This record gives sequence, structure tokens and C-alpha cells, in this order.
Amino acid sequence: MARYTGPTCKACRRARTPLCQSKKCAADTRPYPPGQHGRGRIRESDYQIQLREKQKLRYMYGVLERQFRRYYAESARQTGITGDNLLRILESRLDNVIYRSTFASTRPQARQLVNHGHFTVNGKKVDIPSYQVRAGDVIELKERSRNLIIVEHSHDTAEITVPEWITVDFGERRIVVNDLPLRAQIDTPIQEQLIVELYSK
Repeated sequence: MARYTGPTCKACRRARTPLCQSKKCAADTRPYPPGQHGRGRIRESDYQIQLREKQKLRYMYGVLERQFRRYYAESARQTGITGDNLLRILESRLDNVIYRSTFASTRPQARQLVNHGHFTVNGKKVDIPSYQVRAGDVIELKERSRNLIIVEHSHDTAEITVPEWITVDFGERRIVVNDLPLRAQIDTPIQEQLIVELYSK
């Protein structure tokens, strides 16, 4: 199962935005691209702006290029606005739902919890972070994992609010997916139209 294993904050500095969800990110102290000529880059082409937006979205959700292309192709086949469909597919990933439910502090942490087999979906064990949840799905912590300190700490120190499209019962360690999210319910700071323009060339 592929994932990004490079320098954590290099992508953040390239995007000039803290993407790693760390409390101490190099992008805060050095808000310019890495490399010898990082500070000198002033003019940006349209292609560079579009590419950076795509890389930001990929890094936020921990998706590599081939999988991201598949997501884009799927969103283009669906009815509606392609950019909105793409964000909806990414938000529907199991690891993202775990993160949005405050069971994990970051998406990489949620990915690890899913990989280690701590969650079930509709009573069946699922250890694939990219699993697409559907409306009506019930996600629960397995019995042996209910007292994980990392989950309790993540919930107690959560800095995000649970979105309206999911319901969380932390006492029962249960998440219910009420519906798939609308664009207005996704707070990801991304201009998805730039990504559509990039892939439409």
C-alpha cells in the first residue's frame, strides 16, 4: 500500500501552507519553497499554480499520483460538477472519516489506525484506508481497541468540529455516515477548479 515517505515539511514549504497538520511546521517559519532558489521565485505560470493546487490536495489526503488520477477519472464520469465530485470521493475515504470524527489527530494517524485493523464497517473488519464509505454505513472501534489511549487523547484534544454529514457517539465508539458531504460541508482550503483545468489540458 503506497504512501508518501519523503520529508514531512518539504511539501508544506513547496505549497507555502502547513499541510502536515503538525503543530510545528517548517512552512510557518520558512514560508518559501525549499532549495537554493526558493526565495527568488516570484513569477508563477498558470500551470505552476494549477499543479501546486493539485499537489496540495494530494498531500492533504495522503494519495499518490496514480490513485489520484483514478479518483479524478471517476469524478469526471459522475453527474454534477467534477471538482465537487472529486472532493466528495476524497472525503468519503475511511481514514478521512476517522479523522473527521476526532478519533485521530491527523489523517496519517487515522490511516495507521485503519491499517492496524482497529475499525469495522457494518460489523466487518476493514483495514484499507482508501475504502469508500457510503450513506448509512456504521463504523465502530473493535472491542479490543475501545480503550486505546491514542483515540481518547485525539478526541479530548481535537481542534476540529465534527461535520454535519456524520454522527459520532464517542461513548459507544461509533460513527454513523448520515450522507455523503456536499461542497459547502467540506472545509478543505482548495480551489478544485484549478485541478479540473489542469487535467482538462
